[in-house]
Amino acid sequence: MAESIARRDAADVIEACSAGLSPLGFVPTLTMQTLTANGYSIASLDSRPITRAVWDAADIVINMSGIAKQRAFTDYQKVEDWDVQDPYGADPVLYQTIYEDIQRRVAHLAERLRDAAAKIAAVKTGNEVVGDHGK
Repeated sequence: MAESIARRDAADVIEACSAGLSPLGFVPTLTMQTLTANGYSIASLDSRPITRAVWDAADIVINMSGIAKQRAFTDYQKVEDWDVQDPYGADPVLYQTIYEDIQRRVAHLAERLRDAAAKIAAVKTGNEVVGDHGK
């Protein structure tokens, strides 16, 4: 779900690619139904393992496996743990609840990335704001 949400809601700051530690090998029907019902594309969604190429290309890896990043990854500096319940096998109501949780988390991540990009741009253009002079 996170990949589809990020592609639509945060494409300006997130190049989303979903890959798992233990992928199912298919996208569950209720995942596709939940995303579609909420207006998100399910085109090109896939269940695949994380590869070295994907890992190397990522600036941030969002870990929703339920396993702490220190246990799941040997190189975990760029990993952010999200405590998100796995909806697989649950009913549509739980899928919707988890979709809403992931959507909020993606929005928050996108906001952080936009803020960071704005700060970098301000420094590069010499328009850096220092202190609380505008209060």
